Amino acid sequence: MNVLQFYRTYMPESHGGIEEAIRQICIGSGKFGVRHRVLTLANIKCVEEIERPEARVIRAPLQLAPASCSMGYELFRLYREQAEWADVIHIHYPWPFADLVHLLSGVRKPVVLTYHSDIIRQRMLERLYRPLRSRFFSRVDSIVATSPDYYASSPVLSGLGDKCSIIPLGLSPESYTPPGQQALAQVLQRYGNGFFLFVGVLRYYKGLSTLLDAAAQCKLPVVIAGHGPEESRLKAQAAALGLTNVHFTGFVSDDEKQALFDQCLGVVFPSCVRSEAFGVTLLEGQLHAKPLISCDIGTGTTFVNQAGITGLVIPPNNAAALARAMESLAENPAQATQMGRAGRERLEQVFSGEKVGRAYSDIYQRLGASVQP
Repeated sequence: MNVLQFYRTYMPESHGGIEEAIRQICIGSGKFGVRHRVLTLANIKCVEEIERPEARVIRAPLQLAPASCSMGYELFRLYREQAEWADVIHIHYPWPFADLVHLLSGVRKPVVLTYHSDIIRQRMLERLYRPLRSRFFSRVDSIVATSPDYYASSPVLSGLGDKCSIIPLGLSPESYTPPGQQALAQVLQRYGNGFFLFVGVLRYYKGLSTLLDAAAQCKLPVVIAGHGPEESRLKAQAAALGLTNVHFTGFVSDDEKQALFDQCLGVVFPSCVRSEAFGVTLLEGQLHAKPLISCDIGTGTTFVNQAGITGLVIPPNNAAALARAMESLAENPAQATQMGRAGRERLEQVFSGEKVGRAYSDIYQRLGASVQP
């Protein structure tokens, strides 16, 4: 079974949550005989291919990105070519340009679409886009939501009926390499081992301004790992607040990231807008048996982090509540440890890479079998 994954960004250029979700789908379903290729865009001058452990990655030059919608004309040709190899095409939404590429390509292979998030910020453009999306969705054979919470609260998903199913994102523990001694030593030297950790792209919906305000109130150490469009503004805010307990690492290698997870007291994930549909970072925290702090925004973050069991759930955009949650975990280490253990158990029971991989493999096989020879 050959499956073509199609999304606007992918590793090694971009390391966001959807990219990690695609990697884990490739790894998990690969255990059931599924072979993957990833077709994507990158800041390059000509088409190139990269062999990664989970998939071959075909990268086309990025040419435009209006309203965060990445575009590249080479994708029209490459999509048709790679579709010849594929038995099933797996598209990751939202990315309106993918709708256009698929509809204009004339490709008639079965399509599964993972619906990661509603379009939130570009609401005026979303209204103009609806007719294209409706036509595209009519050509899609199966649509997957990543949590029951998002399925229930999304106005788009709620109208899809039997075409939509739910498969959570997942992690395969073996896909993560334990941190090396040098990385662990560097983390301990720089930050100690009692800090709260945020990992991710620094975007507007991540709630990091609230995290800085909370850090100013509780004075607990915070490490913010990653870079992104909000980085300069956040650093300016931290400087204005005089925060010496907050550290921005910029981009970190996988070894450094695993060392940060290993040494942190807990994972803080204050995303405040529905653009945060799931939160792969929360799963990574559970992999390391760390307690979680997240916000109730009606999405999969609360599906991953069960309030009072695997961590604490607070209202969004509430610095005082976030500061209290951080203080609670810092002052109650036994409770924090128990929550971390419960999170690891939940990861194994609900979000294991093998379970998620089997679920997607079943969809691929079903759709592939439906094609007339």
